[in-house]
Amino acid sequence: MKKNRKGVYYTLPITIWLTAFFLIPMGIVLVYSFLKKGIYGGVELAFSLETFKIFANPMFLKIVYKTLIMGIVVTLFTLIIAVPTAYFIVRSKHREKYIYLIIIPFWTNFLIRIYAWMAILGNNGFINNLLLKIGIINEPIQFLYNSGAVILISVYTSLPFAILPLYSTIEKFDFSLIEAARDLGATNRQAFFKIFIPNIKNGIMTAGIFTFIPMLGSYVVPKLVGGANSIFLGNVIARHLTETRNWPMASTISSVLIIITSVILFGFMISKKRGGSNE
Repeated sequence: MKKNRKGVYYTLPITIWLTAFFLIPMGIVLVYSFLKKGIYGGVELAFSLETFKIFANPMFLKIVYKTLIMGIVVTLFTLIIAVPTAYFIVRSKHREKYIYLIIIPFWTNFLIRIYAWMAILGNNGFINNLLLKIGIINEPIQFLYNSGAVILISVYTSLPFAILPLYSTIEKFDFSLIEAARDLGATNRQAFFKIFIPNIKNGIMTAGIFTFIPMLGSYVVPKLVGGANSIFLGNVIARHLTETRNWPMASTISSVLIIITSVILFGFMISKKRGGSNE
């Protein structure tokens, strides 16, 4: 009984924290999705399912589809870059310096980093000016305000969140397994995909979740560099909160995101548990 009480006391602070800053706000969002829109914004305390009609709107479903596809594409590109980068850092003698370089972007404001990319990719930016001076192009190339710019900058902002968990996982990997596979006749490619990748799958899944879930609600990057055709769920939620002031609608869409992310996290936990039991 004393041990159980000690356990409760130890977990009490984090329980209070999660309740106050996670469960209660999430509950408010879910409740608001079933209320009526106020005349001047906010909500009225009257039950309504009006906002759920949006799920029958083809335009909204198209935005949901675009958001999911964009999240998957950004996650794949991020992992393609993050896995070899984390591998290189672990195998390097100067790993502390490289980790320091990965962490540096966290010290800079998120908006400043996006505007820096805009200065690089803009029509009067560094790349276009360089290409014009060299004579490769005669007029500026439109690098910004398209899906490519959203993918590029989203991958850049997501990389630290993918590299760090991968580094933590790869650091624990026994590299003698790769050497043993080579001794048994496996090529470098076979050793990489059949020995290395399966043994760091938890790190890959964690990095993927840290990239994919934030992309579902991404708002700033598509708004600043995506152009008129790059409208995702985050932009729709922001518009209903700030322009139409339709809080129930914003809450309904946010609730869908909560459900999607919860399903993904639940699936990850089950997969990780099964993987641990198999080992």
